[in-house]
Order: sequence, then C-alpha cells, then structure tokens
Amino acid sequence: MSTARFGRGQKAMALVPLAVLSAAWTASIAGVGATTATAEASADTPLPDGSTVPTQAIKAPASVSSAGAVAPGVSGDGGRVVATASTSGIPAAALAAYQRAETVINAADRGCHLSWQLVAAIGRVESDHGRTNGNTLDGQGVARPGIFGVPLDGSDGTTRIADTDAGQYDSDAKFDRAIGPMQFIPSTWSVVGVDADGDGKRNPQDIDDAALATAVYLCSGDDDLSTVAGQRAAVYRYNHSASYVDLVLRIAQAYTAGEFTSVPNGTTSAGYLVPAPAPATPGGPVRHHPHHQPTGGGTPTQPTEQPTEQPTEQPSSEPTTPTSPVTPGNPGGGGGGGGGGVHVPNTPVSVPPVPSTSVGPVDDVLTLAQAIAQCTLDGYIDNPLKDDDPFDKCVYNYTH
Repeated sequence: MSTARFGRGQKAMALVPLAVLSAAWTASIAGVGATTATAEASADTPLPDGSTVPTQAIKAPASVSSAGAVAPGVSGDGGRVVATASTSGIPAAALAAYQRAETVINAADRGCHLSWQLVAAIGRVESDHGRTNGNTLDGQGVARPGIFGVPLDGSDGTTRIADTDAGQYDSDAKFDRAIGPMQFIPSTWSVVGVDADGDGKRNPQDIDDAALATAVYLCSGDDDLSTVAGQRAAVYRYNHSASYVDLVLRIAQAYTAGEFTSVPNGTTSAGYLVPAPAPATPGGPVRHHPHHQPTGGGTPTQPTEQPTEQPTEQPSSEPTTPTSPVTPGNPGGGGGGGGGGVHVPNTPVSVPPVPSTSVGPVDDVLTLAQAIAQCTLDGYIDNPLKDDDPFDKCVYNYTH
C-alpha cells in the first residue's frame, strides 16, 4: 500500500489542536478526564504539583543582565538574534516545554493569557534554549552538564547578590549564580520553582520545570499578557532592563509569525549533534543529573555539576542536516528550503498517550496531532515539496 501524502491543509488541521493535545496530557497527569481537557474550565486549576500562581505580582527579578550585555544567551547584536530566529532552531524538548507551559498556566490562571512564544523568547535570550556554555538538552529536557552563571559578586558590571541558597542550587555558598535554561536567581527560583513533569523534583536545570516556572513568574499578579502593555510589564519584572524587554518582545513576535524551527535534542547552537556522554569512571567527575532518582516529593535537588564558565563538551565533527521551517504550530513555515525529509538521529522521547474523548472525529484529529508531534521528536523533518517524504511515512505508520 502506498503511503498517504498529507497536504498542507491536512497538516494545518492537525497542528491547530496541538495546544489541545498538550491540555490532554496535562489533564492525564492531573487525573482529570479527557472530556474536561478539551473544554473551557469554569475556574482556575492547580499547577501539576498542586501549587498555585501567586496572586501578587513578584517584584524581585528572575534574572539580571551584566553591564554591556542584554542577556547571557545573546552575544553581539540583538537584532541578529531576531533575524536568525527561524534558522537557529529550538530543541524539541524545549519547544514542547514552552507549549505545555502555555497550556498549564492558562488553565491555572485564566486571566493571564500567556503565549508560549513569550516564554520561548525568554528561553532564547537567557540560554539559547539550554545551549549556552557548551550545554545541550538531553532526552528528558535536562541541561547537561548544567547551566550556571558567573558569580554575582558585583565585579565586571554584575549585580552583587550574596548567597541566598547555601549553594544548594548553584554550588556557590558565597554569591548567587543564575541557574538553568531560564537563568533564575536562586532566591526567585525558591518562590516560583515547580515540578512540571511529575518526576517529584523542582529542578531549575530541567526545561520542563524552568519553562513553567517562568510562566508562573510572568502570570503572578493581574497583568493581561495578551496585551503589549501587560507583556512589557511582566517581562520588565523578570529582568529590569528596557533593552532586555525590547529584545524579548521582538523575538516573541518572530516566533508568533512562524519564524522558528524544531531541531533534535542534543543539537548545539552551532547545529552539531552531541553524542551521549560515556559513563563516569570510578573516582572521575560526575557528569549526570539525577533527573529520575528518587529524592522525595517536590523538594529541590542539589546540582551535581560545578559552575563552569567554559564549554566542557566538544561538538561532533559532522553537522546535522539543515532543518525545514515547517514545524509544529507553523504549517506554512517561515521560509523556503529544508532538510528533504531526512531522519536526524535523536535521543528517544515518547509522546504520552492521549486519553480518549469518546468522540470519533476529535480522537482522529488528536491521534494525527500526536503522530506529528512524535515524528518530530523522533527527528524526522517534513518537506512538503517531496512526494516520497519519510516524515509522512512516519506519520502514516503511527496512525494506521
């Protein structure tokens, strides 16, 4: 039997309910029936770990900028970051975390109206989606070897912040350091940190937890983030810099216009795919993060990595195939070209099963959306101009 070719219209229909698909996953984690996941709730719901969004706006900044720098994940001209938004790529785990953060926070605070693109824009300027200082995101969305900022000791234009966490998060008992893909100051993380993925830990190095924590921060208070005024006020609280706010909103606008690309986890900023690290030898440095080790419910974990200023991973010698701008949430793409339907090796990630709604047409659409999401996480890149496209074969195999 020949593989069915999915036209752009069909893909668009499947991509539209990705937010609904995320809501279904969220509902299954929270123990809510599938029928309520696709319907408007009459009241706010708790966050996945049972916590709630603060009713008062958090005034303390989530991150701080150094003198002469807009943010840790931006080097040089911020305009270049906006111009290359569609080609720099967002790791699949980060993209999923941003989109799920939107669904979860807007259910927990129905007056916030936060878009995932705004969360993603902050992830871009803070750490290039978890890829600064030689880091990459693994299959569970954890930044490895770990993202730690410089000591906030007041030197070289930094803000002076004496230690607030006894080195628990940043391994520095003298001064605080920004931590994780969203570069939270430890004292602020202690307020907004959340277990977004149900692994029993609030881990600032985990993009799932960090993205939802950013959403919690932005939605604290009563700002309406569907308005530019609300966005500017919330982002300024996050980082008290007008240039930071301007850049974040410009990147968010680019992502909203479809100028983004999903790339495999483990892909560096330069487009290289980093192989999984070898197991640590006895007596050698620990190069893993206890993402799935039992540590007790809901308590923060201590990082196993020492803060580093320099990249500790060397990129592999072979670059990945260029990716197509046609991505989940962007059926039209942001430009031409693409990877020709090539399968890029990727760390295995399984999309959680979607509960049945008992409505045939709705289940069919959700199944197709789930297949597209899974094939994207599997590393397939769609080429709408190619007749014999491995991406379409992948989707066909998942749906038949």
